Amino acid sequence: MLEKQLKRERRKIKVKATIANSSRPRLTVYRSNASIYAQIIDDNTGKTICSSSDLKLDSKLTKTESSKKVWEDIAKKAIDAKVSEVVFDRNWFSYHGRVKALADAAREAWLKF
Repeated sequence: MLEKQLKRERRKIKVKATIANSSRPRLTVYRSNASIYAQIIDDNTGKTICSSSDLKLDSKLTKTESSKKVWEDIAKKAIDAKVSEVVFDRNWFSYHGRVKALADAAREAWLKF
């Protein structure tokens, strides 16, 4: 169990190193077994610009479809906040499945990262 946690921390450090020192806000994703959460965070001020999760969405959707819906919800909020470019922070999660679906939906819509 400890080895698994160490591998996860190493992956997280590598991802953070690639997005460090960016002037753009950060789109961070957290994925649990049941839900997916996304936030746009301004690291300069340390404040969350907008956030969304699939907890409020229709429970009849598949997990991948709910990831796309989370993006649609956060996109509306980001447009109101006038955010057009972000840095994608996938944390330690692999770029596959729900994380990829959320990122692809973001790219298809308007977001640059």
